[in-house]
Amino acid sequence: MKARKKRIRRSRKRGIALIMVLGSLTILTMMLAEFQADTSATLASAMADRDGVQAEYAARSAVNLSRLLIAMEPTIRQAIAPLFAFMKRQPPQLPVWEFSDRLLAPFNDKQATEDFAASLKVNFGTGKNLGLPVGRFEVKIVDEDAKINVNLGASNDIAHIRLAKELIGLIGPPQYSPLFEQRDSTGNYHDRMSVCAAIIDWADVDEQAMNCDTQTQQAPVSAGVEDAYYQLLATKAYRRKNAPYDSLEELHMVRGITDDFWATFVDPDPTKPDKRVMTVWGQGAVNVNSANAQTLLGVVCAGAPTAKICTDVTQAGMFLSGVTMARAMTMGAPLFGSPNDFIQMMTGGGMLGPILTGMGMQPVKFLSNAEFAKTITTESKVFSIYSVGIIKGYKREVRLRLQEVVDFRNTPNLSSVPSPSASGSTTLPPPPTTQTGSNAAALVQPATAGNVVYFRID
Repeated sequence: MKARKKRIRRSRKRGIALIMVLGSLTILTMMLAEFQADTSATLASAMADRDGVQAEYAARSAVNLSRLLIAMEPTIRQAIAPLFAFMKRQPPQLPVWEFSDRLLAPFNDKQATEDFAASLKVNFGTGKNLGLPVGRFEVKIVDEDAKINVNLGASNDIAHIRLAKELIGLIGPPQYSPLFEQRDSTGNYHDRMSVCAAIIDWADVDEQAMNCDTQTQQAPVSAGVEDAYYQLLATKAYRRKNAPYDSLEELHMVRGITDDFWATFVDPDPTKPDKRVMTVWGQGAVNVNSANAQTLLGVVCAGAPTAKICTDVTQAGMFLSGVTMARAMTMGAPLFGSPNDFIQMMTGGGMLGPILTGMGMQPVKFLSNAEFAKTITTESKVFSIYSVGIIKGYKREVRLRLQEVVDFRNTPNLSSVPSPSASGSTTLPPPPTTQTGSNAAALVQPATAGNVVYFRID
């Protein structure tokens, strides 16, 4: 009996010890699992931060290289000037920005560098500082001067009339009439004139409503005091800005800018910023060498509102298809050396005018060739650079997107920048000084690679 009790006691002790061991193992397992989860989360967070920083600087590298590429264009243009001298013409601006992804390939990842080298049959093996050791970038440069600048509404009265004509020229063709003959999402009707006036009144500094009926007027005519439309909104009331647009998205706040209007006249494809029709940056005049067909139609109709391509759907279709086909055939090469070349083509003259006439398009008669020439240009100065830094990790990919708008107006030519001497040092000219002898004027000098007017990181 005593032996049996001893065995029972020993069994109980073993059971208690086993339970304690199992409990300890369970607690240790839970602690280990929690420690592992915390460590893994910390490591993943650190790796994500590291990849994010690398992606950001890959994108910044693409932006800086793009600015250098655009700044190099005048130097490249000078190199081909003798070819145009035989034709007694000035060399046009070369749209190097449209080939940025190819021209900057040697500075991208290893695969892009090899593809670029194979296409040119060159060897980059001996080159230094080429390619990214980690990650890659995607870059797209968009010409903002190829679009209608709605910030002309924040300028003077002459700019108001120009913008009004361009907006009516853009939205005026009859194929867009159904868009203005139905109620919008707020249940209101907005005709062409009211939408045009709303876009201008949002940015102008006065409280007078704009009259967009500019066909018979040479000076701005007020349509009365601006109404209280925004202050009577049922959802959230606000006032007109009466200041320049800060971004294109601000147009969503303007009266009559519905989703349908946005997709038709502002940004038809958000994934392709070069298809945008409007902008809030730019020098004002539209570059006819780089503007898309829809923008060109709006600009032409601003200068010739009664032309057939502005009132006849068939004629407008011929113009749109003709411009699109010409751009595809020339592969981005500039067609016009001056605004007068474009005017000659539209009026049926020059080298391209007879081609359009042969296609069935009737020549355009502008109200004033001289005034229309002031609204167009063949040289762009403001560009948006969209770059994406990409870092590929384990089972994931980090993408960081940058947008930078750069203004190249009044920037010095790279050829005028002093080059390093034989000893490796560079002698720079003394900075400009004011009458008081300070160097304050040097702080506002334009940069060789343009001046940044907008920056955004996503």
